[in-house]
Amino acid sequence: MGGVTSSVAAKFAFFPPDPPSYGVVDEEEPPPSGAAPAATVTAVAQSDAAKISSRVAMTGVPWREGVEARRVRTRRGSEIIAMYVRCPKASLTVLYSHGNAADLGKMYELFIEFSARLHVNVMGYDYSGYGRSSGKASEANTFADIEAAYKCLVEVYGTRGEDIVLYGQSVGSGPTIDLAARLHHIRAVVLHSPILSGLRVMYSSVKKTYWFDIYKNIEKIPRVKCPVLVIHGTNDDVVDCSHGKRLWELSQQKYEPLWIEGGDHCNLETFPVYIRHLKKFLSAIEKLPIGKEAPANTEKLPAENETPSDRALSEAPWTTSQRLEPSRKSSRHEQPPGPSTEHVDKHRRSTGVREKSRSSTDRRERSRRRSVDTFERATIDENEQTDKPRKSIDRLGEMIRSMGLCNVDCFKDPPRKTEPSIGQS
Repeated sequence: MGGVTSSVAAKFAFFPPDPPSYGVVDEEEPPPSGAAPAATVTAVAQSDAAKISSRVAMTGVPWREGVEARRVRTRRGSEIIAMYVRCPKASLTVLYSHGNAADLGKMYELFIEFSARLHVNVMGYDYSGYGRSSGKASEANTFADIEAAYKCLVEVYGTRGEDIVLYGQSVGSGPTIDLAARLHHIRAVVLHSPILSGLRVMYSSVKKTYWFDIYKNIEKIPRVKCPVLVIHGTNDDVVDCSHGKRLWELSQQKYEPLWIEGGDHCNLETFPVYIRHLKKFLSAIEKLPIGKEAPANTEKLPAENETPSDRALSEAPWTTSQRLEPSRKSSRHEQPPGPSTEHVDKHRRSTGVREKSRSSTDRRERSRRRSVDTFERATIDENEQTDKPRKSIDRLGEMIRSMGLCNVDCFKDPPRKTEPSIGQS
């Protein structure tokens, strides 16, 4: 099942630029700034950094002061490229997950301007299979990619989780919301032209979440506990503005959203109100008290498919998404108390037929419990007979190839090198 999901995801969402718009060459780690420490301390620090990442230099882009790049290892075996833009005296760091059909070379100048105008540090990264990152693009890999970039910020650059703002654009809203739902000490989240889920981009009539859908943001956003800013263009013909509005409605801590009149999927940064509103948001969250601080280097990252604890669920407000799809744990209700031992013994003494009947009842009860455990699967099987998207995964993939979720020209399949580009109707 997981393999099919990854296959659908790859056909649906990922169009990495080919060839990549930049290159990388290995680079020596610079010595620590300030006074030279003892040789042993330096060796230990460099050894620890080497376990997490290694320094590289980007080629094909202009050199800029305060910009550096690293090759970062992920828990799924990929080595992704991340770039870090340092802003002097910045108190916040933005971890930026870009959209589709883009890589660090295409985002390079935007990240530098973003950092300078908003007075924040910025880390951008390429997903597995994008740019010079190794591996293959998949939903699961993007979750591991953002996790590795986050750990790099914390362990290499010494950034506290409480000072990190997660920024997700279009497809990047998937890994952004996934990480924010698992790490509750993140300072804030910005969603730029976000998606409710992959399938809902194709079919606006989809009202439930299917097992083969990807980036199920509609299910995860209620678990994000930090302030959420949503930015969306009203003329977006790739991801309808209703996606952003619904995610904003489901957020626990809503910040004033920005619906950019006339904005489409790829040009929101060109509107002056975009930077003004982001500045206002970042200024507001800087002034917010940081609740109980968690040690930045010690918090363990839960797996992306791990369900929240019962305590966390009980503290969260009741949301639409939680009503739509109860967790598996909630479907296993505790059995009602049976008759007392004395009462059972009486029946056993009175007749053996009763015991046989009770044994039969027990078997039926065990069968009922097994059917409850497989309720979701049975529901899916039933839907397979009536729902057109589920009946033809292959046709779904072919239809999805005609659109994308990205920064530039993302709604067209990249032209093949041997054939002229032909727009699809």
